[in-house]
Formats: sequence, structure tokens, C-alpha cells
Amino acid sequence: MRNAMSKTRRTLLEQTKLQIGRMSSLIEARARDVFGANQIMSADEISDFSVEFLELMVALFKTDNPLDHQTAEFKALQGFFSNVAKQILLRGGRMADFLRYAQFLQKIFIEALEGDESVDGDGVRAILLLLSNVFNELSLVVFESYLEEKERTIYAQQEELRETATPITEIWDGVLTLPIIGTLDSSRTMLIMEALLNRIASDRARAVVMDVTGVRAIDSQVSHHLIQMVRAVQLMGTDAILTGIRPEIARALTNLNIDLGNVTTRASLSDGLKEAFRRMEIHVSTPH
Repeated sequence: MRNAMSKTRRTLLEQTKLQIGRMSSLIEARARDVFGANQIMSADEISDFSVEFLELMVALFKTDNPLDHQTAEFKALQGFFSNVAKQILLRGGRMADFLRYAQFLQKIFIEALEGDESVDGDGVRAILLLLSNVFNELSLVVFESYLEEKERTIYAQQEELRETATPITEIWDGVLTLPIIGTLDSSRTMLIMEALLNRIASDRARAVVMDVTGVRAIDSQVSHHLIQMVRAVQLMGTDAILTGIRPEIARALTNLNIDLGNVTTRASLSDGLKEAFRRMEIHVSTPH
């Protein structure tokens, strides 16, 4: 088994060294077609990729067992493919294109053996098996890089959504406004509440006007979440003013027996701000 592996890698090593110029040209030409047209990779990057890839493959074929994933040579090849895949994905390239390109690279090594008459049927099968295993592993690395990049993108989008989902604005020194739009569930309530309480602490807010004009519908759970937020604001020593309760929302709250006795409510955001200013003894006058 060891002798067979030795012969297989030696054949691949010899053919790669013998045809490295032709292989490099083919690799660069295909890369220009796949990545150059869309400017995913520059001409210099394509050239560097070709040289480094072939150098890493030669180093791998020199090891006792090219299929040993723990060798420094195999890890270097994996790391190289992972870095290139991430760069391509970051620049808008498609994973499918890079995977097809990896298949083309494997084909280049297979074609390099076509003129070698010293390789018999068993030798060809052994070489095909070795190349298949190596490139399957490299394809897996590319796919993992794709998943990591997708997860990073999704996380960034979620962070952006968190920021836009809690548009807390300081409308005046010590006065914050929080328009609540859409549906409130437990996770979103905790998110909004955490952001709001942090802003109250950092801005030393004395009043918060929470506008629910954009809340589509209300049930017992949504009502509970609203009351939770109001109570949390009050525990911070800040006045909480609830505005924008439409008639249908008011009827729903009444039918649900929701106690808003200790909650200051006003019809509109404008009225809520006036109430906040009044409590803080802020007088706003219009110019004559």
C-alpha cells in the first residue's frame, strides 16, 4: 500500500514539474475567463494564484502521504483555498463558479498524465483516487468558507436590523422618542427594551415618548410587552408617555382588561412631546 502511494505521488510530482509551464498557462487562462471578466480577481492576483497553487501541490506530492490532512503541506493548501474563496465571495463572486474552477484544476492534473505511457490501469485508478480525495477536501473548504461568509453577512444584517428596529431619537435634552412599528414579540421586546434602557442611562433621559401608531394589531401578549417596557422605563426614574393608541387598539385593550391606570397616554406623538416638555418645564414658543 505504501509502495503504491509512493509510486502514485511520484508520478504526479514528475508530471507536474515536467508540465508546470503549460498547466500554469491553462490555470491562468481559465481564471481570467471565470474571475477576470467581472474583475473579481486582477491579472496579478490570477498569476499569483496559479504560481502559489502549483507550488503547494508540488509540496503536497513530496510528502509521504498526500492524503494526510494533518501535514503542514495539506493544511497550507487548505488555508490557501480558504483565503482565496473568502476573497472571491467578499468581492461578489459565486461559490458555484469557484467550485467549478476547482474541478477544472483537478482536470488539469488528469490531463497531464495522458502522455505518460508508464502509467498502467491500476496506476491511473490510484492517481484518480488521490486527486479526487484532495480536491473533494478543497471543495469542502470552499463550501465552509461560503457558509462562514454567509453567517457573517447574516449577522451583519441582523445587527443592522436591530439598529433600525429601535430608532430611538433624542428630540430634546432629556427627552427620547421611540416609534414602535410592526409586531412585538418576546425577543423584539427584549431587544427594544435593552436599547431603550441603555439610551436612558447614557443620555440621562427624564422622559420617553413611546409611539405605537405603527403597531398593526394588539393582543394580550403585545399588551403585556408594552406594559413591560413602560414599567422598565418608570423603574429607571423616567417618565413614560404612550402615544398613538388608535380607537381599535383602545377597544382591544379594554376587552383584554389591560390596566393602563398608571400609564400616561396621549393621542399623538405631538401631544406626547408637549406633555413631556410640560413635565420638564420646557417652554417652546413659535416665532411671531
